Amino acid sequence: MSEKVDTTTPPNGGSGRSSTETAVPPSSGIAPAHDQAQAQAHPHSRFGLKTMKSFKHEKHEKVEDDGYAQRSTDPNGYLPPKGTGAAVAHVEGYKRQELKRGNTKSDGRIILQEEDAPEALGFAWSPAKKWTTLTVIFIVQCSMNMNAAVYANGVSFLQDKFGVSAQGARVGQSVFLICYAFGCELWAPWSEELGRWWILQSSLFLVNIWQILAALSPTFGGVIVARVLGGFSSAGGSVTLGMVADLYDPNEQQWAVAFIVFSSVGGSVIGPIVGPFIQANLSWEWICWVQLIFGVFVQILHFFLVPETRSTVLLDRHAKRLRAEGQTNVYGPNELRPWKERFTVKEIVHTWIRPFEMFLTEPIVLCCSLLSGFSDALIFTFMEAFTPVYEQWGFTTEQMALAFVPIAIGYFLAYLFYIPPLMSQRKKLRRDPQGTAPEIRLKPLLYLAPLESLGLFGFAWSSLGPPKTHWIAPMIFSAMVGIANYAIYMSTIDYMIAAYGPYSASATGGNGFARDFLAGVAAMYSSPFYTNVGGESARYHLEWPSTILAIIAGFVTIPIFIFYFKGAYFRERSKFAMTLAGERQGKNVHRLNQSDNARGGGRPLSEIDDE
Repeated sequence: MSEKVDTTTPPNGGSGRSSTETAVPPSSGIAPAHDQAQAQAHPHSRFGLKTMKSFKHEKHEKVEDDGYAQRSTDPNGYLPPKGTGAAVAHVEGYKRQELKRGNTKSDGRIILQEEDAPEALGFAWSPAKKWTTLTVIFIVQCSMNMNAAVYANGVSFLQDKFGVSAQGARVGQSVFLICYAFGCELWAPWSEELGRWWILQSSLFLVNIWQILAALSPTFGGVIVARVLGGFSSAGGSVTLGMVADLYDPNEQQWAVAFIVFSSVGGSVIGPIVGPFIQANLSWEWICWVQLIFGVFVQILHFFLVPETRSTVLLDRHAKRLRAEGQTNVYGPNELRPWKERFTVKEIVHTWIRPFEMFLTEPIVLCCSLLSGFSDALIFTFMEAFTPVYEQWGFTTEQMALAFVPIAIGYFLAYLFYIPPLMSQRKKLRRDPQGTAPEIRLKPLLYLAPLESLGLFGFAWSSLGPPKTHWIAPMIFSAMVGIANYAIYMSTIDYMIAAYGPYSASATGGNGFARDFLAGVAAMYSSPFYTNVGGESARYHLEWPSTILAIIAGFVTIPIFIFYFKGAYFRERSKFAMTLAGERQGKNVHRLNQSDNARGGGRPLSEIDDE
């Protein structure tokens, strides 16, 4: 379902001549008839620029760009951008054996590819258009994550309304998060085929519908059903991070990834900041109505402000415009593929299984995902731990919301902390994109990840209550946990994108799955954990649970240091990472684009080298 581009490039650099055509000697200066027609009909199209006469002027040189790359010195041809402007052009899914650059089918139909019309893709959008899109996606992601968190403030309402226990009421939060973990993986492949816009609109619409069911359900079972359906309907980070990949090359997308990660972690604290005010003044129905109001608002924003970003969908639309202009033999990559080929059971199952396969078989994915998942679960643990801790200082329900503000501040500070290292990394990637190891992206984590364990230890032993400690002390330490949580999610995602290339969607999918799944588990164990460890009457019964979490945090952080110094060892033993390395060394695979984020765009090589 998700896309895999055949990485084989014709020796002529993508002339568009099919394998069944008779080759015309270069010296003749005569181009095949369909090439001439293309050049006349659409002179700016990549597949229509070259004639056979120009091929005799081509030179191929070995460059340190993406392994063995072809570069044309033809003044009439398109020059691949040097350095970061050239990126591996395949993503996950089926292998398109016939969908090569400039490919011509036996009946003369041209299948349009990314290299042929980069001006039609999201890579070529202006910075203003890209960041408008990302800002709306930021709000969408906040809405989705708030839905998971604000439910905790409705537990007391559910107890009174349906007569269930507090632990039973928490099942609604747990099943939402666990189903959210699976929902993200289920939606992502469909967004690759049908487009991001329709998938996000469908997801937002369904989630909003289930909010109505949860609010009006006359039984607690109906609430649980609504939460299960809401979790499965949430597209989440798999689709939103996929949109980042639609707009930026891998070496240029770190700013955008950092921004979307901020929305993901930030959304999880909007719920506990807003929820206590609903809990103190309104009813269970308003827990759902607030989610619905926010959901409808972001759906309207997305409907009007976010265009489609998926490259194959944009190419299909571009091909239709070209046919309307008279180029009747040009088609998009999906237009000539029957639905039964695009949605085979084998392909669907293979796409859905790969994230779990990588999660279980790849040490890098497993360890990074467990660290990331444990870190995210801490926020949902705090939702239960903060109440008994801050009640020692007489915090009211509304004041409990303020206890989560330091975590939000920690997220913002972490986002700012990443600006200098990202600038430094981008300079290195521009100078030597292939010689820069992916492990460079873990460097900020060496300093920020330990803050999680330190913050938990500090939170534990500053929770003694008055008069031994002031309430500001545990808040400061919880901010440290927030800094570490953001850093862990950002760096592990960034590292896996660099390490696994075309398989990064599955690798990061495992990361997102672990975060949501473990958060769902945390929603169930947190309250008993802080209540039963040592017993409520035991001395330090609030301190020991946080101390245990701090020790666990220390252990799950250790692999980060191992991967930073020995990451190449693990990548050399990974079939996915080595497949990427082999493709970069052996094939001419470039996403040829003229986007604002590509160094040099499509300018002559001499101009780029002079910079």
